[in-house]
Amino acid sequence: MSTGGIARLICGRWSKWIVLALWIVVVAFAGPLAGKLSGVEKNDNSAWLPSGAEATQVADLQKQFSPDDIVPAIIVYERTAGITAADQAKAAADAAAFAKVPGISGQITGPIPAEDKAALSTIVPVRIGADGWDKITTVVDGLKGITGPGDGGLAIHLTGPAGNAADSAGAFEGIDGTLLYTTLIVVAIILLITYRSPVLWLFPILTAGVALVGAQAAIYLLAEHAGLVVNAQSAGILTVLVFGAGTDYALLLVARYREELRKHDDRHEAMALALHRAGPAIIASAATVAVGMSILTLADLNSTKGLGPVAALGIVVGLAAMVTLLPAVLVICGRWLFWPAKPKFGTEEPTATGFWARLGGRIAKRPRMVWIGTAVALGVMALGLFQLRADGLSTADSFITKQPSVVGEEALARHFPAGGGQPVTVIADAGQADQVRQALAGVEGISSVADPVAKNGLVQLDGTLTDAPDSTAAQATVDRVRDAVHAVPGAEAKVGGATAMVVDINTANRHDNRLIIPLVLLVVLIILALLLRAIVAPLILMLTVVLSFAAALGVSALVFRHVFGWGGEDTSFPLFVFVFLVALGIDYNIFLMTRVREETQTHGTRRGALIGLGATGGVITSAGIVLAGTFAALGSLPLVAFAEIGFAVAFGVLLDTLIVRSVLVTALNLDIGRHMWWPSKLRHVPDEPQPEKAPLSPAEPELTH
Repeated sequence: MSTGGIARLICGRWSKWIVLALWIVVVAFAGPLAGKLSGVEKNDNSAWLPSGAEATQVADLQKQFSPDDIVPAIIVYERTAGITAADQAKAAADAAAFAKVPGISGQITGPIPAEDKAALSTIVPVRIGADGWDKITTVVDGLKGITGPGDGGLAIHLTGPAGNAADSAGAFEGIDGTLLYTTLIVVAIILLITYRSPVLWLFPILTAGVALVGAQAAIYLLAEHAGLVVNAQSAGILTVLVFGAGTDYALLLVARYREELRKHDDRHEAMALALHRAGPAIIASAATVAVGMSILTLADLNSTKGLGPVAALGIVVGLAAMVTLLPAVLVICGRWLFWPAKPKFGTEEPTATGFWARLGGRIAKRPRMVWIGTAVALGVMALGLFQLRADGLSTADSFITKQPSVVGEEALARHFPAGGGQPVTVIADAGQADQVRQALAGVEGISSVADPVAKNGLVQLDGTLTDAPDSTAAQATVDRVRDAVHAVPGAEAKVGGATAMVVDINTANRHDNRLIIPLVLLVVLIILALLLRAIVAPLILMLTVVLSFAAALGVSALVFRHVFGWGGEDTSFPLFVFVFLVALGIDYNIFLMTRVREETQTHGTRRGALIGLGATGGVITSAGIVLAGTFAALGSLPLVAFAEIGFAVAFGVLLDTLIVRSVLVTALNLDIGRHMWWPSKLRHVPDEPQPEKAPLSPAEPELTH
């Protein structure tokens, strides 16, 4: 069946009701499953790492020494004037009470006095077991209930891995609801402004909501039965992606539908033609995003690998809803949805003389000067890349506001070795225990080594770091430890622990950046070449995409450092921003260039470029603002990594929409002309000469020479 036949089937006089009924059935089945998605999320470091990572192997081997998954909570008692006998008695009583808290497993160590006699520390082993990291908040709350907040000059802090995990869980708590409601509000406001209708804006949002439920249900089934790794990050990005990209597709379809309603009295005919003409561009855009996201499955890092199918599924389900459910509902409701600006049959298309048509006329006067000047300006923005420090975020830098566990870490570092409670763990062959211990103790950055523990032919050695476990200095120490213990003959030593996990996560991220970024560029280039049936145009478009990405990243780095005062960027930041900007930004290339190609067949490239800009400039701008708004919603979360991605993508999308697509690409089209379509037959289509007095068609802005 042709695309026109499929379009007529979706919005036919009777078949539209079948489409609506099918989606109601989908929601009925998917709703309960979608609600279970948060229950299968995995948010601990070991779940993010690839199974072959050294820290992951150590975490698996540690289970032989400790059957349960144990993480330490560190309670710090601090009195600047010096610890009193009453303070020591309280700390001792608290330690005895900690053992009765459900979830505490193993020997409680302490209270340990600091050398400066101004602090005490107690190390409490917390079992997370099958309940996972999400339940650790309950245990931490139980410990805090025993210690109290401290009084009379005694400050009490709870830190360590358990404290950090509880703060992270608190930051992620309600993340899905916060992000969903923020995104809904942002999209609703933008659509209200765009459509100027009190009703029409509801339908893209409701359709995107249906798509989100369907996508969440499918992802839950894959996570539960096929081993897909889903975490709070990918689940949050799914919400943004479905609403952002889905609403973009809705805007393009509704704009074309409104255009056809002015040409056709029958709304069924108008929607069929709108679907037939806009559908290929929408499908190509969604396919590009889905394929681009699917490349993430080649990543080493499990969190990045899992984001690939999560995002791709969200895009595919969003596409399905926007090209089936939305057209059916719009046709069922009729023209009144556009009130008070209902498109009447036979009226003139306003894009012919609108802002974008006038802008195109101005660009056409000196296109070469315009594109050179725009490219130079973007290049200057990209200089901010020298401020980019995507080498990971410390615990203190990971939150927008300072968390209690971070305050506790600072107190611990003031009085005890900074790495206390989060050691570097080495597991090796028990026969080489002495040599491995000597090698570990001799590494710069290791202050002490605990007594070895042997079991099942293996030995576990814990080394205390002199630097904070989440610092770059501690990560460098882990590298030195690995060099030292790996060199012990026959030891088969492996190095793990919290700091080693961060090292391996950063290493995997750097590998993924080098692998995935070129692959995404190649795949998008191939898709553009097949869609536009040319080579020159896709190559030029990809260059504009890369320049836009570099400019967005450069400006973002400057803003992060000098406006928000953030300490750096996560190692995954460049990859995520690149994938989102390239995969989603290419949508606007496709929306614009498919229309330019369509008009070029009749009017030539230069006139076609202006017609394409006039016809799509408004919808591309609206789509970009919606997508930027949805990603900006990530800034409502208290996590720096989310806020950074949200800002960079939002700024990049606006830059791409308002400057790159509308000005730079249009100027290049006008300057290069028909050679853009080499080697296709379109390169032979001459530019239509400018008529001196003949009136323009409703869709043709004037070309100024």
